Amino acid sequence: MKPGRLKQILLLTDGCSNHGEDPIAVAALAQNQGVTVNVIGVLDDQQKSQPQGLEEVESIAEAGGGVSQIVYQKSLSQTVQMVTRQAMTQTIQGVVNKELQEILGKDQSIEELPPEKRGEVVEVVDDLGETCDLEVLVLVDTSASMHHKLPTVKDALYDLSLSLNARSGKNHFSVFTFPDVNDTIKKVIEWTPELGDMNRVFSKLSSGGYTPTGPALKEALYAFTERPMRGMQDGVDPYEETGF
Repeated sequence: MKPGRLKQILLLTDGCSNHGEDPIAVAALAQNQGVTVNVIGVLDDQQKSQPQGLEEVESIAEAGGGVSQIVYQKSLSQTVQMVTRQAMTQTIQGVVNKELQEILGKDQSIEELPPEKRGEVVEVVDDLGETCDLEVLVLVDTSASMHHKLPTVKDALYDLSLSLNARSGKNHFSVFTFPDVNDTIKKVIEWTPELGDMNRVFSKLSSGGYTPTGPALKEALYAFTERPMRGMQDGVDPYEETGF
């Protein structure tokens, strides 16, 4: 059993979307395209309460079939790794459950198996988590309020790369930021198995502007299209067909 390549968008932000399409609807579209959307809301270490702008974090991840977490800067590195791996496990469990339903019946899931069989399936899930190919597109909010958090984001992503490269499966990462003065998002690191250029790239990033989370997620989906999406072969934007 092999789930194929697992594709994730990892959105790092500290505020709510305030421009363009609804990011929750776009996240649902991403899941439909086979891309999981995970969201981490980043708080200042001094903040006492969660700002209202982060309320949509959980809703975006839920619509995108992913994992969400709100975290202080000091814990960002561990959280980025945890969310990425948890989303992998969640996605693989979904694949395994689907296989079980086809073999054993519509209502069968991992949780309903006898303990000994459940243990065997969990081992399969864990093994696939270490051996499957993984693509993680990191989408970083660089609006003005994120400026002083970018060094922490940089360190967290570098640690993520080191952590996942301990797997036997192939990893590919790319990093995009938003907003961009010339476009919705800006590619800062092309697809690569390692994020070794983080220091050089993040030192050149500028911050400011609004927070077009929905349009940024929509554009990020195109980065996964190494082969044309259904509909694009005919010159049709697949997003237009769904009303976005």
